Amino acid sequence: MANIHNVTEFIFLGLSPNQKVQRVCFVIFLFLYTAIVLGNFLIVLTVMTSRSLGSPMYFFLSYLSFVEICYSSVTAPKLISDLLAERKAISWWGCMAQLFFMHFFGGTEIFLLTVMAYDRYVAICKPLSYTTIMNQQVCAVLVGTAWVGGFMHSFAQILLVFHLPFCGPNVINHYFCDLLPLLKLACSDTILIGLLIVANGGTLSVISLGVLLASYLVILFHLRAWGSEGQRKALSTCGSHVTVVSLFFGPCIFIYLRPSTTLPIDKVLAVFYTVITPLLNPVIYSLRNAEMKKAMKRLWIRTRRLNEK
Repeated sequence: MANIHNVTEFIFLGLSPNQKVQRVCFVIFLFLYTAIVLGNFLIVLTVMTSRSLGSPMYFFLSYLSFVEICYSSVTAPKLISDLLAERKAISWWGCMAQLFFMHFFGGTEIFLLTVMAYDRYVAICKPLSYTTIMNQQVCAVLVGTAWVGGFMHSFAQILLVFHLPFCGPNVINHYFCDLLPLLKLACSDTILIGLLIVANGGTLSVISLGVLLASYLVILFHLRAWGSEGQRKALSTCGSHVTVVSLFFGPCIFIYLRPSTTLPIDKVLAVFYTVITPLLNPVIYSLRNAEMKKAMKRLWIRTRRLNEK
């Protein structure tokens, strides 16, 4: 236990040691993070202010957008500031906090995506019972369950590393605190902990992805009886969801469903689920959704009228 306090901070190596590359990355990631916050906030605001977006799908989407803002904010601001810093340091407690909230919001997003797949399943496979099954109370319970599930997942992950002894090396070859890079620095046997991390994080991703894929296979089976126009609309909505799911789950499964080893490509893959996916969420769900685009246009018109007054 005493060894834990021998390391009071960790040093990130970041994305690249090249100063010119870091400056270019600073501009790129500052732009991307700004787009993430503004784009997802616009979705939340549009859903909250538009009466036409009162269906459960948009209710879940607004929470997903809020989670995306929180999720990217755990790592992106630190990454951006470190790109201009010579010494990329984070305190031990800061590292634990980043690790906890990273998996808290990440786990919540996994459960929300699963809930959204269930919503699409009910809407397409049981349309006559949709409003009864997906009533306001059920939607609130499902969102609450997603938050609780994310917390339990993160709490289990943080327990695995919280009491690990760090008694010497403190350089992390990453741009944020994550489980596998931390295991490499621990001065104790971490084989069992590595297996538990796989059982928690990796298995959660695989099971959730399996449920998602199964629900969409059932949806595709039911779509055979629909007309061409109905099939087009349903496939457009589900296609957007599948795109987000693939970009998020693919890197997560590759990183967390393998033995406790780190690879150089891990940093690149981490950019996908910490930056790219939160960025694509508003693009995919707004540009490919006619109702969302109309609601955003109405919001823009109302805002302009208020400013003119």
